[in-house]
Amino acid sequence: MNAAQCCRPRLEGIDLNLLHVFDVVYRERNLTRAAERLALTPSAVSHALTRLRAILGTALFVRDGRGVAPTPFAERLAPRIREGLGLLQGALHGAVRFEPARDLGTVTLAMHDEVEPSVLPPLAARLARSAPRARLASVRLERGRLARDLASGRIELAVDVAHPTEPDVLHHLLARDPFCVVSARRRRLTAASYLAARHVTVSSRPTGLGVEDLIFSRHGVQRDVAVRCQHYEAAFRLVASSDLLLTVPRGRAVALGAPLGNHLLAVPLPLPPVELHVYWHRLADEEPRSRWLRAELLGSAAERGI
Repeated sequence: MNAAQCCRPRLEGIDLNLLHVFDVVYRERNLTRAAERLALTPSAVSHALTRLRAILGTALFVRDGRGVAPTPFAERLAPRIREGLGLLQGALHGAVRFEPARDLGTVTLAMHDEVEPSVLPPLAARLARSAPRARLASVRLERGRLARDLASGRIELAVDVAHPTEPDVLHHLLARDPFCVVSARRRRLTAASYLAARHVTVSSRPTGLGVEDLIFSRHGVQRDVAVRCQHYEAAFRLVASSDLLLTVPRGRAVALGAPLGNHLLAVPLPLPPVELHVYWHRLADEEPRSRWLRAELLGSAAERGI
């Protein structure tokens, strides 16, 4: 036996449950939460990780506050384990038909909070009909981690505006959301009255142009922005009690602005619609569960007219 063979992990006959435990702990970053998902005790989860560490010959997780953090080795290993488990699940799904009402469980999506009001309610209503026992979780979208979070299974799908992605992240147009103008006191607008008015804009960035002003600037159009908000809810409430105008994708205006009694008007200047896309990982492209979820998301957007 040579030196390389001596140092090679003994993977023959490895318990696949250990890989499943690793995958869940990697996603949850907490032994207690992982144990709850696996229907095990935290000590059993810890014991499984110890066994896997002994097989692989290196540390997998280190303590991090109240949870655990993967080591660099575990970060490299996680996508491959996730891919292997996904292939195995795909093979089993080929033999056992996916039944949403029975098999869906918890669905985790990532999106920005300003997208939630237009995307989440119609999807939740649709899932309540087809998979009433399912749980739906919306979490914060982090573009810098999108490929990693999708590959690890921490999120299943993401909803975001169109943007460049890594090769392993696939996407499809979910909806085109045209802009509208929200006003409490005006019933009609011309280009001249729109530009003469004062406006509210929404941006999470401390400086720089908002989305609509960035588009307008390319055509030499400049608005008088009186208030800059971090969230759309605050902007809609400002409009409801003032002469200010808010230019916003119509889906958000219907969900948040109209209930306050605001009027939704056409934008009197050229402004292309916002494109929302659904994103998923290449590894899940042919999985029956992922394909069904994507179809439900597309269907919910069409029903709501997003």
